Amino acid sequence: AMGIKFLRTYNVHFDQAKNLLEAIQQLKTEDSNFEMYVMLGIWIDCKNAFNWEHGEPDHNQESERNPVEVKTAVELTKKHPEIVKVLAVGNEAMVKWATEYYVQPGVILKYVNQLQDLKKSGELPRDLWITSSDNFASWGGHGREYHVKDLNKLIEAVDYISMHTYAYHDTHYTPDYWI
Repeated sequence: AMGIKFLRTYNVHFDQAKNLLEAIQQLKTEDSNFEMYVMLGIWIDCKNAFNWEHGEPDHNQESERNPVEVKTAVELTKKHPEIVKVLAVGNEAMVKWATEYYVQPGVILKYVNQLQDLKKSGELPRDLWITSSDNFASWGGHGREYHVKDLNKLIEAVDYISMHTYAYHDTHYTPDYWI
């Protein structure tokens, strides 16, 4: 009724994404004019993210859960290719203020390249867009610590840049706003 035709999820490790896709599929089956699409988020984090009893977060190693998250997203996309139009590898997964879970750009790049290869081979739809959803700092808009070779490769590997921006957060204008 509101004209919303595109929804975004953040992960696939809970049933919400699967249930959403199944609900949209049922609505499309009931009404062939029903139109709704999904940007399916793939949660990516570092080793020991949110699991400190196993040690401090290791931002240079990825979580063992990441390959499972990617595999599940691929399976859901194959099952619902007419609904899933974008795969977003990570959600603010590279920004350094996400101290509990951030990863280096090479981790995101690895999965973006893997998904792009699946598109090229025909295993995933060729019109599927692959991106990473991160804030402007992670895309190179902040300090020098973000300006690394893997980020440049990632910028070239995605189909488009999905960038989060915040008017008063994480900027040089009000650096203490959210602290």
